[in-house]
Amino acid sequence: MRNGVCSLIVLGIILCPLSQSAASNEAEAAIETVLDAFHLAASEADGELYFSLFSDNAVFIGTDVTERWSIEQFKAFAEPYFLKGQGWTYVPGERHVAVLPGGTSARFDEILSNESYGTCRGTGVLILTSAGWRISQYSLTIPIPNELARDFVGLIRELGTP
Repeated sequence: MRNGVCSLIVLGIILCPLSQSAASNEAEAAIETVLDAFHLAASEADGELYFSLFSDNAVFIGTDVTERWSIEQFKAFAEPYFLKGQGWTYVPGERHVAVLPGGTSARFDEILSNESYGTCRGTGVLILTSAGWRISQYSLTIPIPNELARDFVGLIRELGTP
């Protein structure tokens, strides 16, 4: 009996990380689906789907230093475009997703391609809600090569932008 209990404990120690890994892989796949739907909805100007993928208290951080919006503020900004059928297209390339300990939140970063802005980076946090994974924070940036950073900082200072 004692050997049987020990065997079960050892088996549990071995299989527990495997089941956690499987759950993490399943969550990562679900998150990938949410992010892909998010970008597709923006491209198709589908505001209803787009905003349904955010959590209730989400924050969107845009490329301009003044663009830190609650989801309601971002919705007020974006809806007029969506209502005219105008969206924006960011095509995801490389993406990294990590489910955080506890399994109810995750972080991601992705490289995006956009016709106007070129290569961009999206980063953010998703939370697991009763409706599934939802974006809690999304941040869009335009990465600047280090060799050009000083020149860009100078241009930004000339504009008087904080």
